[in-house]
Amino acid sequence: MMNNSDKIILDLCGGTGAWSRPYKEAGYDVRLVTLPENDVREYEPPANVYGILAAPPCTHFTNSGAQYWQVKDTDGRTLADTMIITACLRIIAMSKPQWWAMENPTGRFVRWMGKPSMTFNPYDYGDPYTKRTCLWGMFTHPPKTPVEPEYVLASNGDRYSKINMSTGGKSEKTKELRSTTPPGFARAFFKANP
Repeated sequence: MMNNSDKIILDLCGGTGAWSRPYKEAGYDVRLVTLPENDVREYEPPANVYGILAAPPCTHFTNSGAQYWQVKDTDGRTLADTMIITACLRIIAMSKPQWWAMENPTGRFVRWMGKPSMTFNPYDYGDPYTKRTCLWGMFTHPPKTPVEPEYVLASNGDRYSKINMSTGGKSEKTKELRSTTPPGFARAFFKANP
């Protein structure tokens, strides 16, 4: 097995660390830069960063919350989160890693980042649910190995992805479950960007 302990991976706004987990398991020096311990807006990266994964908060950018965009723009929440995006980009620019990727669901993130490098759903990488996600950056695209998504019928006859039916609500735990990187995608990304 190759020794990867000298390869630093920064997981910016990484929450549970699900996206960087395959790197950690392979012995990389993974640094989880996420609240409450670390704030990307104040973080100074080390020298010789090998790769960067960034997953800034999506709450004020995702299409599912579009009805609230105007009020969030007015009360400052959008501006606060664009500062997090800017901090992630600052760290990427300072670090000059071999590869980097920034993730966010479909929405108005494109206003700041332009067209994404790629989009995917978890079912594209073996996790049978939908959550269209965009990636920006400089990385090798992992080949897709799709499976059929699984759906649940609601009482009104609408079809919903299973994860959306089981994670409804506004609790912090629910938000964490919905925002956790799907394990199939995390493994595929790791294999394509070792």
